[in-house]
Amino acid sequence: MKDKLQKFLFEDASIRGELVEMSLAWKQVQERHDYPEPVSNLLGEMMAAAALLSANIKFDGSMIMQIHGDGPVRLLVVECDSDLRMRATANIAPDAKIEPGYTLREMVHAHGRGRFVITLDPQEKFPGQMPYQGIVPLEGDTIAAVIENYMQQSEQLETRIWLAANAEVTRGLLLQRLPQPASDASVREQEQEAWQRVSMLGATLKRHEMLESDIDTLMRRLFWEETLRVFDPVEPVFHCTCTRRKVGGMLRMLGQQEIDDALHDQGKLAICCDFCGKKYDFDPVDCAQLFATENPEDLLPPAGNKIH
Repeated sequence: MKDKLQKFLFEDASIRGELVEMSLAWKQVQERHDYPEPVSNLLGEMMAAAALLSANIKFDGSMIMQIHGDGPVRLLVVECDSDLRMRATANIAPDAKIEPGYTLREMVHAHGRGRFVITLDPQEKFPGQMPYQGIVPLEGDTIAAVIENYMQQSEQLETRIWLAANAEVTRGLLLQRLPQPASDASVREQEQEAWQRVSMLGATLKRHEMLESDIDTLMRRLFWEETLRVFDPVEPVFHCTCTRRKVGGMLRMLGQQEIDDALHDQGKLAICCDFCGKKYDFDPVDCAQLFATENPEDLLPPAGNKIH
């Protein structure tokens, strides 16, 4: 298994952990884009973080992690569903110059108006149900710090996370203190001591060590003195959910007048998926069909007929 997420529990403490590494899925994201190295590394860290958080949620649907920036990087997005199928993309301002060594703050929080957003979108929605969305200011100098602040503010869960990514691999470690029922002072003290000890072990991780060592090696180095309950690993994979019908529905939402104006200028519409790069062509007949009925997606030709 080249890409792997490993869950584990500390037997003697109310703490859970996860380690993730992705090379194949991460390279499949990179080969569809040509981002500057600092942007690519940020996106890789977000992919590892999204897999770690998504694996913790008992939820049938997708988790969308977004950073909205006010610098040269306008948007970073990672989507991960309950089966750890993932996709990711970034949006960079036109003519932006991003130099090696640029920090998170320089790229997405230059004017202090960056935001971090997590959306939980159920696969099966009840009538009128809206996705859950948590939005917080962008606080922290790293992706890991941003997520730790989010978890503390939005979920009230003590969480530590370490992330590292380069062109070859992205890896991450998550430690989380589990909620506990009321107990006596001695038990609370033991739990606090265990959390501090485990957190300190995680804090010994260096970026180069995370990039050079697989997660099995990292687990042994960090927690060889701890008693762990280790679960069967699962595999994150790259997967894009774009379809011709979804693109058609998006075009219909723009309204017929806007579509007609675009056709007048361009002759046909060519829509490219930001995540996977697939191209969807819509000529005037295709666009007319979008507005012909209440369910225009049913009139669209099969996806294979129009994808290049």
